[in-house]
This record gives sequence, C-alpha cells and structure tokens, in this order.
Amino acid sequence: QAAPRRHRRRRAGRRLPRPRPVGAAAHARMDPHPRYQTHRSASVIPSMIPCRPCALCTAGRTFLYWFGARPTLCVADVSMVSQVLLDRGGLYPKNTGNPHIARLLGKGLVFADGDEWKRHRKVVHPAFNMDKLKMMTATMSDCARSIMSEWKAKVDDGGGAAEIELGGQFEELTADVISHTAFGASYREGKRVFLAQRELLFLAFSTVYNVQIRAFRYLPTQKNLKIWRLDKEVRGMLTDIIKSRLATKDTMGYGNDLLGLMLEACAPEEHSHEPLLSMDEIIDECKTFFFAGHDTSSHMLSWTMFLLSTHPEWQQKLRAEVVGECGNEVPTGDVLNKLKLVNMFLLETLRLYSPLSTIQRKAGSDLEVGGITVPKGTVLTIPIATIHRDKEVWGEDAHEFNPLRFENGVMRAAKHPNAFLSFSGGPRSCIGQNFAMIEAKVVIVMILQRFSFFLSPKYVHVPMDVITLRPKFGLPMVLKSLDM
Repeated sequence: QAAPRRHRRRRAGRRLPRPRPVGAAAHARMDPHPRYQTHRSASVIPSMIPCRPCALCTAGRTFLYWFGARPTLCVADVSMVSQVLLDRGGLYPKNTGNPHIARLLGKGLVFADGDEWKRHRKVVHPAFNMDKLKMMTATMSDCARSIMSEWKAKVDDGGGAAEIELGGQFEELTADVISHTAFGASYREGKRVFLAQRELLFLAFSTVYNVQIRAFRYLPTQKNLKIWRLDKEVRGMLTDIIKSRLATKDTMGYGNDLLGLMLEACAPEEHSHEPLLSMDEIIDECKTFFFAGHDTSSHMLSWTMFLLSTHPEWQQKLRAEVVGECGNEVPTGDVLNKLKLVNMFLLETLRLYSPLSTIQRKAGSDLEVGGITVPKGTVLTIPIATIHRDKEVWGEDAHEFNPLRFENGVMRAAKHPNAFLSFSGGPRSCIGQNFAMIEAKVVIVMILQRFSFFLSPKYVHVPMDVITLRPKFGLPMVLKSLDM
C-alpha cells in the first residue's frame, strides 16, 4: 500500500525511495540464512533491520519506511546521526514505541525528556561515579568466582574438559551481579524481582514486531492479565525493599549499593521537604537497572566469548596481558585500567555485536534533518549495526574483526569521531557504560585466568535481534582447565 502523499519528502530535488513495509512479515525472516551459518562471518545485520546493505545501495543512507501505519525515517548517515544525538535543545525526544517495553523499563532515565530527564539524571548519576564503581569490582568478582567454581567442577568431572552452554550461564551471572550491586544485603529480594522482570521481558519480546493498536493494551487478554500481574508483583517487591531501606537510614544509612547511592542523592534538598524522585520514579529507575544491567551485559559477554573462541590468537594475547598484569589474583579497578588489549577487544566486540542494533528518536516538531523536512511525530531510526559496518566510516576492513582499530581510543577508531554508537552518544549516552565495561572486564579476566575454550561443534551462528542481539541457539562452548 502506497504511503500517504503528505509523508513523501524530497531531497536534492528527488523523491525518497518507495517506503518499505516492515513488521511481522519482516520478523518472520529471522530463520537461519546461509550467510549466517559461518561463525567467521561478521555480516550479522539481521534481515528485519530495514537499513540493510542492499537498502543502502538502492535507497541511500536516508530513506522512509513504514511500520504499520507509522512513518519512520532511517538515518544511516553519521553526520545526520550526530545532529540528532548531540542535540541539547530537546528537538529529538525518545520514542517510547512499544508500551510493553515501556512497562518493562519504567518511565525512568531511559524514557524521560526535558526537565524530567535532568531531574532523574541528577539522582542517578552519583550512583555511577567511576570511583564508586571500582569499589564494586570485589562484588562482581565474588559473583563470577561462584559460578566459575561450578564450571571447574564440571570440567574436573569431565576429565579436564566439559561442554557448557555459556549464554544461559552469563544470564545467571549478570542477574547475580546486578542483584548484589543494586540491592546489597537485599539481594535475595532483588533476585525475586529479577525473575519477575525476566518474565515481563519474554512477554515484551513477543510483541516487539507487532503493530501496536492503542485500545488493545487495555483489554483483559490472557497476555495483558499476566503482564499486569507481574508488573504489580515487581512494584510491590521493590516498594518493600525501598521502604525497608528508608526506615533504617538513620541507624544504618542508605547503603553503598546502587539503590543506596540513588536514595542518598534523592534526599530532599535544603528548604524542601519533598524528595527529588517519588516512590514510583525510584521504582522505575530500579527496573531500568535490572534490564540494562542484566540483559545487555549478558549478551555482551556471550559475543566476547564467541569472538575469543573464533580468534584463538587474540585469546592468547589477552591471556598473556592478564597474566602479566595480575597473575592469578582477583583483578582490581586499577589493574583493569591497565588492560589495554582487553579494552580494545571489548570495544571491537561491541562494534560488531552491539547489544542494541538501533536507536530511536522522534521529531518533537516540524524540523529539518540533513536537508530533509521531517514532520512532527516522525520516528527516526538510527541503525547501529549498519553504521558500524559502513566502509566509508570504518575503512575497507569494516566487516572484519580488528581490535587494533581502537588502539588510539574510540574517537580515533573511525573517520568520524562519533561513529561508535553502542552506548548511544551525546548527552543521552548510556549512563551505565562504565558499569558494563568494568563488569565485562572482571568476568573475562577471571575466565582467561582459569580456562582455555573453543566453540562446541553444536554451535550454530544465528544472531537474533529481539530488543537485544543474542545467539538464537545459545552459546555451547568447550572449556578446559588451566589450573593457574
């Protein structure tokens, strides 16, 4: 069906290419394609992303497509992307899109805009201070040591080697880490919150590529009833944790975990009796902690291990660096800063397998983006996966694995200083990126200290993008003990 005439726009005297329908039909094409079967291939741009290479060849880096009745402008030109992400005037607010994802994340820092966003950031930012995050490395290493002792037992039982599905293991590990670092002594209650949040996550997955009809979210369908019940459970458990913390603040303080640091920053300011955030807003920030601190981090670890196993020469290089800097000791925050090769490897993993494949904004008013007139309400989709493989931006080896491109830092890795988008960019960049990098470094270092590893023959390389990019059939790997 042709797009309404009012949504057609010209650029340099030419009409934008015919809009491309996406949605359930595009989502149905996720099944394995021959080019995804080789783990040596870095061409993992999922077929459901409208800005795939063939589209760029025929439509250019900017074109209109339709998601149901919603017009969306694909923006794959890095200069135009910078115009959108570096804006500080509120011209491009967040696009909440799917209501189930909005319920999953809450109306916290991720979806807030304008003065609301500034108020939320003022409270959340102190919790992610770099010095305070370094103090959490001990907690992260304790969680990692616990699960790796189980791996070691399986390896010993297997005579020195064992096959372990690491995708699910990393999900458990990152859930344990965020439960401890966010809720401290209340981590058991936090783990219960995580289990309910995970069910909400699976329900949100099932609706990502559905065309959203507003009235349907209010109908008492089986799925909606389950979502309402789980959301009520999550809010109830988080309310109990927060109230318990507030009740003991005079005798025990707020605590040094993420929740405690946030509650401390949230305390009423001088000459005011009201906290900076309400109870509901604090709950929403806690929900964001869980999703961002668990789902994206676990898949980042999965893809890092995948690339380490398919590039054994880099596995040896990183292990040598780890042994040289910290031997078999638990890594500290200061030691992690010295691991240059590990940092470069993680950045290259994020470039090729960014947990989020797109960023979305919307036009807050009628405006112009790169010479194109965009009407108010139009969704702008920034395809991270496509931009991260653009040869004009990253060079002729854009599709190849090469951590050395980050030898001089992120800003100099590509021809454009803002080409790396795994943590978004500008004032709305991910506030938890340092937390994610520290956690990943701690886990990878401890694995390299204890095991050598390679992909199991059972592994099938099918990256699947549903909210976050994940191995569709898990990550079975063979671990061998190093006995360091």
